Amino acid sequence: MGPRHVTDGGLETDLIYLRGFDLPEFASFPLLDSDEGRAVLADYFRAYVDIAVRAEAPVLLETPTWRANPDHAARLGYDAAALDRINRESVAFLYEVAAARADELVGAEVGGMVGPRGDGYASAGPVDPESAAEYHRPQLASFAAAGAGRATVLTLTEVGEGIGVSRAAADVGLDVGIGFTVETDGRLPDGTTLAEAIEAVDAVARPNYFLVNCAHPSHVLRGMRDGAWKDRIGGLRVNASTMSHAELDAAETLDGGDPAQLAADQRPLVEAFANLEVLGGCCGTDARHVAAMWGV
Repeated sequence: MGPRHVTDGGLETDLIYLRGFDLPEFASFPLLDSDEGRAVLADYFRAYVDIAVRAEAPVLLETPTWRANPDHAARLGYDAAALDRINRESVAFLYEVAAARADELVGAEVGGMVGPRGDGYASAGPVDPESAAEYHRPQLASFAAAGAGRATVLTLTEVGEGIGVSRAAADVGLDVGIGFTVETDGRLPDGTTLAEAIEAVDAVARPNYFLVNCAHPSHVLRGMRDGAWKDRIGGLRVNASTMSHAELDAAETLDGGDPAQLAADQRPLVEAFANLEVLGGCCGTDARHVAAMWGV
């Protein structure tokens, strides 16, 4: 595994709670279709480029496309052609952001971000892997055509969709990280342990690595068990809040926690995952939290 990459924090919670944007469908990708939106996104991502420069680490900028899939995008007026366009443009946009400080960065990569077809906080039951592959393949193909270096799917709640995304990424020739979220007990929302989920995906559609996201470090630690599965964790994007997914869903204000405390709480995970190469944040985190994680 290569050197650790700085990546960003909780894009959508930053936009909603810190910058005052309304994001229907919790989708940030429509901002790419306005000058104001592009300016705000550029400002957001530049903060993480700056962290990478200060940390003397490569940066992985991941596209604001977590909700740029057919089900969610259709409710925002985007058809298949518009989705292909926006997913490609998101990659080019982030390459431009990185290029502005290319002479100061030790490395930069743009990754395509994928989200679950359904709710990122709750499982609706088993997902058929082949159906998931067919569903997510167009977005991954758009990223590949635009020159993304890899893809990442975050906040998956069960195994089948992870298998499908991994297969679809292989189909289009993209490296991929499969990201699962966990509840306060350290298990996926459907009750599967991280170890079981990773072993199940690896058995039939081995991705490049796995991630854990959208959970506080204390939640992940409750599900920690010894085993080779820990060596397959290559990315970590934790929440600032100790609240459960249900509590976060109902919250009307942002629980940003304390950046220094979050970095300290996360340290046991950084030490436990020997092959960690991507480190950033998720809901409630912003550039202050990620800077604290990197000690800059």
